[in-house]
Amino acid sequence: MLKSKIHRLTVTDADLNYEGSLSLDRDLMDVADLRPFERIEVYNINNGSRFSTYVIPAPRGSGTVKLNGAAARLGCKGDLIIVASYGDYEEEELENYRPILVYVDEHNRVMSVKYSMEEEDVQCSRSNS
Repeated sequence: MLKSKIHRLTVTDADLNYEGSLSLDRDLMDVADLRPFERIEVYNINNGSRFSTYVIPAPRGSGTVKLNGAAARLGCKGDLIIVASYGDYEEEELENYRPILVYVDEHNRVMSVKYSMEEEDVQCSRSNS
């Protein structure tokens, strides 16, 4: 089942010579309940590529979304991507199952979070600095 999703992130950099992974602003990781080295799926909205990798933390508040290693061949700076994580759940856990759906702006700042497709957005307060 889908555990969490961050929708329409903007790729800020790509580094082919890094050993691999996706560097992601630690604040975004926290909101989406992602742990360092957790497996993620990445869906590139611009070119349709889909791939698996793992997430590593980038500095908090940086807005960093950096494709590393082989993933750097599957996207470019400025591309829009979706990052998804999945989990295995026992049948009894599904009674209270709620995925985390995170929506960001063009600077990769959290705009809203939902816990189901039917509920209203939970607006995130942030300073306009």
